[in-house]
Amino acid sequence: MKHRLLGAAVAGCALAALGAGPVHALSDELWISVPSETVLPGPDADGSTRERTLEVRVTHDNVDNDVPAGRLTVDASEIASFAHVSWPANCTPESGLKAVCAFPAMPVGTEGVPAALIGLRALSDADLSASGSIRYTAAAGELSAADAETRITVGDGPDLGLSQAPWQRGLTPGTNHTVRATVANNGNRAVERTLLWVSASYGLRFKDRHANCEYQDHATGTGALCVLDEAVAPGQRYDLVTRLGIGRKALYERFDHSVLPYSDAALEEARGDGTWTRGTGPELDLRAVAGQRAAADGDDVDLNDNYRTVILDAKNTADLKLTGNRMRGAAGDTVTARMTVLNRGPAWVASLGAGSAVASVRFQAPAGTSVVGLPEDCWTQPPSEEGPSEATYFCWTPIYLHDKASYTFDVQLRIDKVVRGARAVIETVNDGELPITKFDPNLRNNVSAIVVNG
Repeated sequence: MKHRLLGAAVAGCALAALGAGPVHALSDELWISVPSETVLPGPDADGSTRERTLEVRVTHDNVDNDVPAGRLTVDASEIASFAHVSWPANCTPESGLKAVCAFPAMPVGTEGVPAALIGLRALSDADLSASGSIRYTAAAGELSAADAETRITVGDGPDLGLSQAPWQRGLTPGTNHTVRATVANNGNRAVERTLLWVSASYGLRFKDRHANCEYQDHATGTGALCVLDEAVAPGQRYDLVTRLGIGRKALYERFDHSVLPYSDAALEEARGDGTWTRGTGPELDLRAVAGQRAAADGDDVDLNDNYRTVILDAKNTADLKLTGNRMRGAAGDTVTARMTVLNRGPAWVASLGAGSAVASVRFQAPAGTSVVGLPEDCWTQPPSEEGPSEATYFCWTPIYLHDKASYTFDVQLRIDKVVRGARAVIETVNDGELPITKFDPNLRNNVSAIVVNG
């Protein structure tokens, strides 16, 4: 079976009719969230087929809006020639391949709700090249969602998946933590060996460096490639256990792992051009799930993806300090305003999810000067009637700053007229994925100034 990454596809929305309902309802949008594709395993060696579960959710954008109960329509008629559909209790079939499913209301504060868990099973005589789409629409009150779809194919071969380990917050630096996941073969052929890729961010440490793994340290953490020799038969499940240390510099951490059927080519591609060092500790093995059995019908909803990310946040702080500088010059001269963001620690800070800047610095040109040169990571907000009467400038740091690391913006200013002691405040902005107020214990040093001829 061809290996696939099951990304989520979200489709469709419509605004509530103007003038209907509360004001915040006008900004709300309804979405259908489903996998973009899924693969049904073809017949096993004994001719039997196993069921996959397709999870459909309905979400909306404005959690301040109260959304009433609604209806999800599902049309699976395009896959009738190669698959059987099992409907859950909240769905009323209009035919064997079409149904209307009731989903619950979303009170204020609710982002989304489950709408249907649909069972899919390839027919025993299914063409292994067959494919088709399941299509969905949804409506709730005056909100409606445009069509979404999931591409369904039949595969012949192994198909590895990982369970999603829970996200962990409030971990204590200096302690240990274990990430547990289940590896399953959702295909119809055995996997003789598994290639495991693991990545732990900078604030985490692998407690073990296994002899059947090779490791590579980089600026934002450590990666590992492991070859696991346990064969995984169709429907079989194994436990995968990774022991991690929560470092003294940990704050917003991320752990990623994925599994693939092993091949020499896959290993070489994963290595890339970097240098890897083999571990010397005991080998990492898959451990058979207690009471090992074939996956039960409908019991694979959390095992359809071979790539998983786990968030591991620590209880820690990082003190950012912002400094400016003083410049001198005559009218017509160009001088350099230097603004530096220093992370005084103890933690490093990284936006490893959205990839946002650790800090955004805001400033205006001092009196008598004009900005004539901005670094690539800066932008201009022009003056407006609603906002400041002068242009405002913003500069972004990289998405991570190690402890004791700094980042400097060099902005070119032209002195149009000498104004003694011309001064402009520079300050960090509390926005983005990582609001500074959530991790910085000392906001007083997040404001500074650039001074010309003072």
